[in-house]
Amino acid sequence: MGNFIADEKLENLRKYKYSGVDKSILSKYVLNPFWTWFVTLWPTWIAPNTITALGLGLVVFNLSTLFYYDPQYLTERDGATGPPKWVYFTWGLGLFWYQAFDAIDGYVDCVICEGVVAEGASGMLSKQARRTGMAGPLGQMFDHGCDSLNTTFECILSCRALNVGRSWWTVAAEIAALANFYLSTWEEFHTGTLYLGIFNGPVEGIILLCVMYTVTGIYGTSFWDKKFLAITHLDRLIARYYPELLYHIGNPGLNDAFFIFGAVQATFNIVLSYRNVYRARKAQKKYVLSPIGRFLPFLITTGFHVAWLSGSGPLSGKPHQAYILRSDLFLPFLLFWGFEFAHQVGRMILAHVTHQKFPYWDWSWVLVSVAAIDANAGFLFGSQPLIQRSPKACAIFMGVSIAYSLGAYARFCTLVIQDITNFLGIACFTVRKRDPVTGDWITSQELDSKRA
Repeated sequence: MGNFIADEKLENLRKYKYSGVDKSILSKYVLNPFWTWFVTLWPTWIAPNTITALGLGLVVFNLSTLFYYDPQYLTERDGATGPPKWVYFTWGLGLFWYQAFDAIDGYVDCVICEGVVAEGASGMLSKQARRTGMAGPLGQMFDHGCDSLNTTFECILSCRALNVGRSWWTVAAEIAALANFYLSTWEEFHTGTLYLGIFNGPVEGIILLCVMYTVTGIYGTSFWDKKFLAITHLDRLIARYYPELLYHIGNPGLNDAFFIFGAVQATFNIVLSYRNVYRARKAQKKYVLSPIGRFLPFLITTGFHVAWLSGSGPLSGKPHQAYILRSDLFLPFLLFWGFEFAHQVGRMILAHVTHQKFPYWDWSWVLVSVAAIDANAGFLFGSQPLIQRSPKACAIFMGVSIAYSLGAYARFCTLVIQDITNFLGIACFTVRKRDPVTGDWITSQELDSKRA
């Protein structure tokens, strides 16, 4: 088999059962009835993974429009004309339909709604995986892989729509978004259950972004620079009763308030996630503090990425210039970060479904650590960088880094898909299974009828 699943762990693929908790009111009463109807429009010869890939393709198309209209990732404040307003409507529509496509692929064997175990709860019995008989761990891997990529893609798009562009706000948003996803995967690894709270990223978070894109399409990106307290008239109320408070909090823009809300929500998720892990570990009579150590890979890689980003690079004579952040390389850097992150959480998800050891180490750390040290050579050693000595050298190195991270992730996906499909006898993008007797690839329905 491949390099990522030990032979003795392959049998665990047959034992895998999905478990999830979704307490979202919006999902239960609004979106899920829509998804249950929407899946009936798809013929049963279309594989669930194909639907998921098509959904991600919509987001990739949205990202391509950003590269076409604003490859430098500037804001109107920086003199950029930016994408036309109609583009933001397509970003909102693309994200909405990505959510719908992602929801109806339905790789679910068992769902727990509000603590009650029920087969096919929340209408999951009607989702495409159940309709085609293709539910299983491969779909779990593929679905999470697409979601991990979409996390970075939407961070890039949303920060452009909020008119922050090349700024530390965008970096903070990327860290918060990736941390939320890592935390959710980390939680599932330790509890065996994917928890979605009353307000969660895959449901309310996506709808909130869709609304934000729509508002940007109507009023433009400069709308988000307006002062939050002035728009809400809270400045008058505070000035009347707590005038000293205005001095301390200032008057943040709407985009600032958007990010502050995201930070509060991320903090809330951290607390809830650890509470769930704590309860699960205690019920299993295992150490409750050891899972915290498994958050270190994310913290370490994030530290390396921020250090590389904040380095002066070819401007080593001017410390703390954050060369990449203020150059055309910022957008490629975010993509590099996103591909590395997808690889990182992909290995964690694989360890979960195959019951392998937690993947602490990844060779990608070598690349990003070397890049971070080299970019900060002026500050650390008082010398010029060895690799990133000039803007041209930085651009070449960034291109090589993206190619490596994308290639490493593509290799991981290819090998894992091959291992799972070969062992379970299922296809990835078609509704076919391998007949264990003849070895022929036939439709799922034909194989089930033979077994009956």
